[in-house]
Amino acid sequence: MHDQHDIQRLIDIMARLRDPDGGCPWDLEQDFASIAPYTVEEAYEVADAIDRGDMDGLREELGDLLLQVVFHARMAQEAGYFAFGDVVAGICDKMVGRHPHVFGDAEVEDAEAQTRAWEEHKRREREARGEVDDSALAGVSRGMPEWMRAVKLQSRAARTGFDWPGPAPVIDKLHEEVEEVRAELEAVGADPEDAGARARLEEEVGDLLFVAANLARHARVDVGSALRRANLKFERRFRAMEALARAEGASLPELPLQAHEAYWARVKQQEGKDR
Repeated sequence: MHDQHDIQRLIDIMARLRDPDGGCPWDLEQDFASIAPYTVEEAYEVADAIDRGDMDGLREELGDLLLQVVFHARMAQEAGYFAFGDVVAGICDKMVGRHPHVFGDAEVEDAEAQTRAWEEHKRREREARGEVDDSALAGVSRGMPEWMRAVKLQSRAARTGFDWPGPAPVIDKLHEEVEEVRAELEAVGADPEDAGARARLEEEVGDLLFVAANLARHARVDVGSALRRANLKFERRFRAMEALARAEGASLPELPLQAHEAYWARVKQQEGKDR
């Protein structure tokens, strides 16, 4: 087992990498904006390791994610904003403050009640900072992936009573949105140069995706997890198609669509036999 001094070692390594006198040229060139995409990528790689049940990979990816925190904190310290210790102190205070049922005398009935209490506590924190947005949608970050933000907005609105009563009407709405997309596709097909038609098509596709996210929420299916599984399934099957084609001396780009569909059907059939 390792001890608490390991984090100080990481902090010292980051400081050395950012040292203008002999540090790493690449690390020295970075700023908050240039590092932010790596931070997001590392978070997704953590989720991927969890999805695959890869504990060795999870350990490594958590380390990569921790490095991102240390990197940002080091740049902030250099600019005189805050240091890593301030980040740790801030999250410790926040977690204690948001869990009065654990660290205080408050009581909560269940996890759902705790979620409501958590959101109320966050609202009070925004008020204390002088933020005047009193909407039920206040505080939903624009920095998260849009599919995640869609579910968050829907969940917030649902707490006010603005929600479908169940998944069935959401499915009806999904069919309605598909027909609206179909109509806009026809309009674009009639005049591909019509910028207005393309804008309307984008809007209708957005509505379709928004309703699909709402359906997942009502079905209590995590959109991100569902998409990851769909992506993995597609990748697995497509790679299997490529392997079949190579084994038969063929190349997918040189084959007609009908041949692609035949390979796809064979892969699905084989998967069914393997289960």
